[in-house]
Amino acid sequence: MIEYLSHFNLIWLGIMASLVAGLATGVGSIPIFFTRNISRKLLDALLGVAAGVMLAATSFSLIIPAIEKGGGGVRGATITLVGILCGGLFLDCVDKFFPDTHLLANAMNETETKHTAFLNNHSWRINPRIRKVWLFILAITIHNFPEGLAVGVGFGDGDIANGLSLAIGIGLQNLPEGLAVALPLVRENYSVLKAFLVALGTGLVEPIGGLLGAGLVQIAKPILPFALAFAAGAMLFVISHEIIPETQNHKEHSKLATHALLVGFVVMMFLDNTLG
Repeated sequence: MIEYLSHFNLIWLGIMASLVAGLATGVGSIPIFFTRNISRKLLDALLGVAAGVMLAATSFSLIIPAIEKGGGGVRGATITLVGILCGGLFLDCVDKFFPDTHLLANAMNETETKHTAFLNNHSWRINPRIRKVWLFILAITIHNFPEGLAVGVGFGDGDIANGLSLAIGIGLQNLPEGLAVALPLVRENYSVLKAFLVALGTGLVEPIGGLLGAGLVQIAKPILPFALAFAAGAMLFVISHEIIPETQNHKEHSKLATHALLVGFVVMMFLDNTLG
């Protein structure tokens, strides 16, 4: 398969792989066509697996290659260190515009957050709950951009196996994310089809990131180690700030989510090394 894909243009491969990973958000929302009664326990487990998958993909497909391609030793580690911190800082700045997105709280329609309370105390022209849902969807859409960037960068230097493993990892992570986007829309009386299309749409920014990542690396090969590390820092921020805390909000499910994270990590580790 790797040999067959090697005949294609790397930028197009990056775009297509990030597109497929982004489309996984739509696939993940398919259960809403059959039921809207998705348990919090199941979502915790799915997000735990997603966190493990993304941690493994970040470690083996971004951080380790960044160190190696940066020259190894002190030089490679320093470039990677700076890149990770810059990527995390970038996502932190983006996140400041979208406080309290609360992935599962939105999906499960739980007790309002401080941000919701703030909205309820002001005169908005639209329903505050709907406004909160759409703020959450916008935040998820923007957070998907660095995921596409990571896939594009993974393909950018010709390492197709690395790009594929990243695309698989991000696609798996997008499955529960798509469900978490669609559920609150259905609960706010949006049609199932519209909720599905919105969930699908949140992942379609990933090919844009894929194009940017693959294109930049193709144009300027020396930036590859930094680009890999930058994407890793962005992913680590999302995993640590958004995904893992959400799975630990309910103590009765926290150990299940931790076990699911371990499963996701080892499965992705195996896939990454098998593909490589």
